[in-house]
Amino acid sequence: MVAVLFIVFLVALAIGVPVAFSLGLASVAYMLGAHIQMINFAQYFFKGLDSFTLLCIPGFTFAGNLMNQGGISDKLLDFADALVGHVTGGLAYANVLASMVFAGISGTALSDTVALGGVEIPMMVNQGYDVPFSVAITAASSCLGPIIPPSVPMIMAATMTGLSVSKMFMAGIVPGLLLGFGMCATCYILSVKRHYPKRNTPPTWSHIWHATKEAIWALIMVGIILFGIMGGIVTPTEASIICVVYGLFVSVFIYRKMGPKEMYSCLKDTVSSASAIMALVAFANVFAFILTKEHIPSMIADAMLHLTTNKYLILLLINLFLIFVGMFMETIAAILILFPTLLAVATAVGVDPIHFGIIVVMNLVLGLCTPPVGVCLFAATNIGARYGKCTLSDSVKALVPLLIVNFGVLFLVTYVPFLTVGVANLVMG
Repeated sequence: MVAVLFIVFLVALAIGVPVAFSLGLASVAYMLGAHIQMINFAQYFFKGLDSFTLLCIPGFTFAGNLMNQGGISDKLLDFADALVGHVTGGLAYANVLASMVFAGISGTALSDTVALGGVEIPMMVNQGYDVPFSVAITAASSCLGPIIPPSVPMIMAATMTGLSVSKMFMAGIVPGLLLGFGMCATCYILSVKRHYPKRNTPPTWSHIWHATKEAIWALIMVGIILFGIMGGIVTPTEASIICVVYGLFVSVFIYRKMGPKEMYSCLKDTVSSASAIMALVAFANVFAFILTKEHIPSMIADAMLHLTTNKYLILLLINLFLIFVGMFMETIAAILILFPTLLAVATAVGVDPIHFGIIVVMNLVLGLCTPPVGVCLFAATNIGARYGKCTLSDSVKALVPLLIVNFGVLFLVTYVPFLTVGVANLVMG
């Protein structure tokens, strides 16, 4: 019956059925064939949703939508441009810096691509950057969203395995900063080589102060999330609700761009995004129950450990496997299906669970901007095509130097655990 489970799942995916429903169909087919009462399906479906921590997903999504409704994308980009726009390739750095700040609000990569890309790409093209490079840096920098906290993939990984969400958030900060600075260094080299433009006027204190005042409300929200959760003052769910209240206040009374129509749009987008994630979680929990019942995770763990028990080789094998998976499968779906199994393998060879969680998230998130199913790459390319010639192959070619740096940071983080769990232990104990 295990064969039926995987055949139905793969066939459903192949004909275009969403991942969540593919998991559900495969689980139903297995249970009917194995004569398992369908009450078990309902029980494990709802058990997957029975988590207080999961409530922070619609909370952070709603808070990000509220802030974005107030035009936060423009304000963050203006703030970053005021700081670095006078340097050669300044708008490329501003693109990365804006994504690093926006990552502290949204927690997802695609929202970063869509919200910031619609502003960044035309601005870069108008100032003389070629379209494929503008698309590439937008897609690559958007991957910071799920790595710098808050992070929806980290919430999922921690919730389903009983790890500390706060500690995983803290462990993701340094890798996120390394990715950001690595992309900035790459942009500098390419900008000098290709003679990309810079702002002719140097920054003035008045310009920086004005841009900071406009962006300060977004920066405060990032502070609420980081210091509230990391300081142990609030839980991730409580932080998400505080951010919703704060975002509502800023949108209505500060930006003054929130009316009934805008509120409806924010609620609609939030319900659509959050319900898709929750459905995926619920169906994946049923699928995981079946895998556990058939001892699939332990069989995979035994097979990998039979090849080698060397920690560094195991991490290399897992990295290569996850990079491949990330190219084809959506991040959260891959985490729900694979993370518990791979965690058992990693801990068996002495890898810290928090450190391993960051490795898995980084691997899968980087897949969001790699072909053939890189949703961030597709979204950024579609935006770029409105402003000049830009095919998917053009975007991929422009993306290669950034991917090399990003994967280099990934392997550095993999083999230097102090960058993740070491920092988290140092700060949080």
